[in-house]
Amino acid sequence: MIPLSRPPVDDEIKHAVLAAIDSGQYILGPQCRALEAELARHTGTRHAVLTSSATAALWMILRALDVKAGDEVLAPSHTAFPTIEAICFAGAIPVFVEVDDWYTLDPKDAAAKVTSRTVGVVPVHLYGQPVDLPAVQNVAARHGLWILEDCAQAQGAVWDGRKVGGFGRAAAFSFYPSKNLPAMGDGGAVLTDDDETAARCRRLRDHGRLNKDVHAEVGFNLRFSELQAAALRVLLGRLEAMNDRRRALAARYAEALAGLPLVMPAEREHARHVYHLYVVRTERRDELATFLKGQGIQTGIHYPVPTHRQPAVERFNPPALARTERLVQEILTLPMSAQHTGAEIDRVAAAVRAFFGG
Repeated sequence: MIPLSRPPVDDEIKHAVLAAIDSGQYILGPQCRALEAELARHTGTRHAVLTSSATAALWMILRALDVKAGDEVLAPSHTAFPTIEAICFAGAIPVFVEVDDWYTLDPKDAAAKVTSRTVGVVPVHLYGQPVDLPAVQNVAARHGLWILEDCAQAQGAVWDGRKVGGFGRAAAFSFYPSKNLPAMGDGGAVLTDDDETAARCRRLRDHGRLNKDVHAEVGFNLRFSELQAAALRVLLGRLEAMNDRRRALAARYAEALAGLPLVMPAEREHARHVYHLYVVRTERRDELATFLKGQGIQTGIHYPVPTHRQPAVERFNPPALARTERLVQEILTLPMSAQHTGAEIDRVAAAVRAFFGG
């Protein structure tokens, strides 16, 4: 079986984790503090705040931005549901936006959906592809909105020479095992240049504490593990090489699948795509997935049900999004990670070509 993703585990990572175990400090200790400094430096921001997941990071940022009931927040429908979940959990109303040609938030549709109640926009750098950030910044500036970047699938992606995560008020990152910077479990981080946002998020992840005994507000237990931080510090040093590897495998796919009736991933101008996922499109998606499964090749669909059609948000009565609803009928994710071999990618490509008779 060729898996959809393959997280790295090796002796260097194991040694770092065992050293963290031997330290006797397991939550928000020196490994976490060091990783926060290294993440901030890598992304080009002043602060990083580790937390239990990207969902938690999104929620904490929304709380730090003082989002309140009745506020509207623009977000793409074509995203993982946690993006929308965090908006709802913060008490705001998600306003669902169409996709553009690169499967990310369409700035024109976002601008058309701004109302007097809109307070912010959450662009999602989906599949490793950066959003058109200048266009989103233009919408936000015209309407006085904040920007919260969802970078859960795009660690290390670049727009015009700058890494994503530093273009808005704050950004959320994910360390889920299949991500570009993978942990051995759940994990996330807030990245920001804003001192108060960082300080508020640090309180919120630890029960709203000012110190051990004084709680300034109601927060939650959203802390991070020293063991995970130790492993991630090893992998952060490899992130650029791992992203280069993903890009090389994506180029290998593109060459091997050229000429087939597939819509291939495209890298937009000014962007450096880091291929968290390798997503193709075909009207024969379900047939192709079944065929590949029979060949011992795992595939996925990210995501088959758009967020504006999830039962959990029916109360908002979201309107139809024709482009998004068509897209989710055709997308298929092929195996991709920095740990896949060239031979595995060639085998997947050969199976796809065989399906199409190529």
